[in-house]
Amino acid sequence: MNAAPTPLNFSPMHRALDLARQALWLTSPNPRVGCVITAPDGTVLGEGHTQRAGGPHAEVMALRDAAQGGHSVHGATAWVTLEPCAHQGRTGPCCEALAAAGVGRVVAALTDPNPQVAGQGLARLQAAGVQVHSLDANDPLALQARELNIGFFSRMERGLPWVRMKLAASIDGQTALANGQSQWITGPEARADGHAWRARACALLTGIGTVLADDPQLNVRGLPVPRQPHLVVVDSRLDMPLNAQLLDTQGTGEQARQIWIYTALPQPTPEQSAKRAALSARGVQVIDCAGPGGKVDLAALLRDVAQREVNELHVEAGFKLNGSFMRESLVDEWLLYMAPQWLGPGQGMAHLPALSELDHALKLQFHAVDRVGQDVRLLLRPVRAGASGV
Repeated sequence: MNAAPTPLNFSPMHRALDLARQALWLTSPNPRVGCVITAPDGTVLGEGHTQRAGGPHAEVMALRDAAQGGHSVHGATAWVTLEPCAHQGRTGPCCEALAAAGVGRVVAALTDPNPQVAGQGLARLQAAGVQVHSLDANDPLALQARELNIGFFSRMERGLPWVRMKLAASIDGQTALANGQSQWITGPEARADGHAWRARACALLTGIGTVLADDPQLNVRGLPVPRQPHLVVVDSRLDMPLNAQLLDTQGTGEQARQIWIYTALPQPTPEQSAKRAALSARGVQVIDCAGPGGKVDLAALLRDVAQREVNELHVEAGFKLNGSFMRESLVDEWLLYMAPQWLGPGQGMAHLPALSELDHALKLQFHAVDRVGQDVRLLLRPVRAGASGV
């Protein structure tokens, strides 16, 4: 925060994006937004980023920062990574706060895809006499702002979360030995990085097979996170053990972790009904989402978790469930850590049918390639004709 005006020796929108990144683990289900307010002579008067859901948004934080420094924002420019909101939600409309403060101009990296906003924030500012401008959608800074909120855009535009599948494998594509041993294929740096990616998600998803085999906690560890992602378990027959470790990771208070178990039990047995009641008594929601063949309808599950305000869904599952997601074209992005070792025959990344033609392969594109410790992290997205991103 600024106690005195700071000479502007950087792009204010770049700085706003840096602030938005500081909110990466914080704001869900709200978008990660940064705001910088500059004087007509180019000095920074205030800055801030969106706080936890229910807390102030970036624009209000920047206005407060300017006020605490004793700076007037009359005639100033607000640089914000997403259009100021125009609706009354957990907080008031940011467009009104900016107009009331006397800001003379607002530059937004992107318009808000939320139907409750969708240009109305900028329109109301303009009606109040404020100059408004938004970047072209293909501007590099606008693309960065969209990437920061790719799940929010996905939920608003498609009614679906952004599905990111995380995998850790040897260089020959094995996620475990034939006997199931998998700890650890990748190094400590890659594992820590994986927890950072968990932290940015609204929810983690796994299958009951992973729960029964590994009894994981499936939470974020080793990082000072302000909240734990919610948890989704695909469990067709409700085989969830009542002593599973993940059931003890809910926490308490406003930031308590929700656990949602999706089943395919339109007519549960008495035993299954009793287990459902026991889980419900512990605050776990059991949701029937039956599809063909006694399996959970994964597409319907994704629509349902979007209704529960899940922007980014981080999948860490076994090769069978991975294969189901991939066969149904439900994966938006793969987060793949490749370790520099050969394992030979073992367990692969996804259970997929054999192809008879190379042209039938699922075509991917490299979105990012980075070294993490001794491993390589690949961010891959499917090649979709006529589309980029969400």
